[in-house]
Amino acid sequence: MGEDHYVFVQFGHNDEVSSKEQHTTEEQFVTNLETFVEETRDRGAKAVLLTPIARRHFDEDGELKDTHRVYSELIRDVARTRDVPLIDADERSQSLLGELGPERSKSLYNHLPPGEHPNYPDGVADNTHFSESGARQMAELVLDGVEALDLELAAHVVRDNQ
Repeated sequence: MGEDHYVFVQFGHNDEVSSKEQHTTEEQFVTNLETFVEETRDRGAKAVLLTPIARRHFDEDGELKDTHRVYSELIRDVARTRDVPLIDADERSQSLLGELGPERSKSLYNHLPPGEHPNYPDGVADNTHFSESGARQMAELVLDGVEALDLELAAHVVRDNQ
């Protein structure tokens, strides 16, 4: 790892869920992020922080719920205090999901009817993990963030449609 390298750091999905083994307290979470940033910089590389991508969770009125509010804000705070570039994937993905709405946004996530895929014989309705097309769309949001930050890396971005 050296000066031409970037390290993209994105945590929060599992850290914030208190019932998961990977749960970390807010204090531990911040310490971990700061450690990643410091160790990346100590090796001469450039850290970029990302907030977690939104879960697909709409309320009964069709409004998207902000499921990462606390941990996303912790990441934003570390980015500000440590002067680290930030790609706000949470905000960007919430915007996309809000535009698509409850039904159309299903296509971005792992939603399969029974019998369609051998790994999910009974079907699946997963609002956290992406379908292939959803993963590609989320990657595009990250590339948009790289370009918006005007990172040197942006000069090397090649999109599928180019």
